[in-house]
Amino acid sequence: MNVRKRIFKMVSVGVVDDIWNQIYDGVSTLALAINLIVTILNTYDNLAEKYGYIFSVLEAVTVFFFLVDFLLRLFTAKYLHPDVKEGVAVVKYVFSFMGIVDLLSFLPYYLPVFFPAGAAVFRIFRVVRIFRLFRINAYYDSINVITEVLSSKKQQLISSVFIIFVLMLASSLCMYSVEHEAQPEVFENAFSGIWWSSSTLLTVGYGDIYPVTILGKILGTCIAFLGVGMVAIPTGIISAGFVEQYAQLNNISGYEEKGRFIKIVLEDGDMWVGKKISELKLPENAIIAGIVRGDDTIFPKGNILLCKGDTVILGTQVMS
Repeated sequence: MNVRKRIFKMVSVGVVDDIWNQIYDGVSTLALAINLIVTILNTYDNLAEKYGYIFSVLEAVTVFFFLVDFLLRLFTAKYLHPDVKEGVAVVKYVFSFMGIVDLLSFLPYYLPVFFPAGAAVFRIFRVVRIFRLFRINAYYDSINVITEVLSSKKQQLISSVFIIFVLMLASSLCMYSVEHEAQPEVFENAFSGIWWSSSTLLTVGYGDIYPVTILGKILGTCIAFLGVGMVAIPTGIISAGFVEQYAQLNNISGYEEKGRFIKIVLEDGDMWVGKKISELKLPENAIIAGIVRGDDTIFPKGNILLCKGDTVILGTQVMS
């Protein structure tokens, strides 16, 4: 294996087939943890005054590591995107979410050297380093489940957030109508009640804006009850997603202990194309563990219709 490919495997999160890869993963996690801890401790004036020099050294060392990490990822970008030319692969990495995070992890630290006037602004961008925590997701399946749940339920979550937004706007307009005359300085226009509606619907109850009329209080009570239900919608969606994910993981792990997996790509003319999962006649010791459709992984529910191009993952149990 050439040096470049070995470096790619080393900087790739979660590749632990070599001791050096494991060491690099550990150093990356440690550098990020130290950097974030130092950033937090540096906000305490007494600690900054006493240990400021140590904090500065630790930050310089960890940021330099982020710089080296970024350069290594640029050097091995062609293995990250092997289907395109090397120059295009580099551009795709740099402008990807994690590429931008990696770049902003070290760049704001060095920019004041060249642009001293913008030091205060550059310091704000250092907060982006915290997004490097997303790389740790690949180390832990339990954290990966959170990402999978949010991804698989994104349409339902977007719909629930939209409903909440519409309800906030409607409640703001209603409260303006009944409270404007009594509190013209508080509910002065249609949008002045947005803060009140958000704190009420989201059950924060900040209390700086509140109705004073009888009708306003009745309306506020009704909206507060609606708010409990509205908050419960995304909570229920996420909870259901966790149950589905862990049920699938348990099913797969149960078969993984005694069996194996088979991937089948459905083509034109296959008898499964156009059929629902509930209509399939599978052997007694087999399950459909998952369906990959494009970039999406679909839970194998009974009402899912199989299509041409789907990759069906079968879990088969080996008989003893």
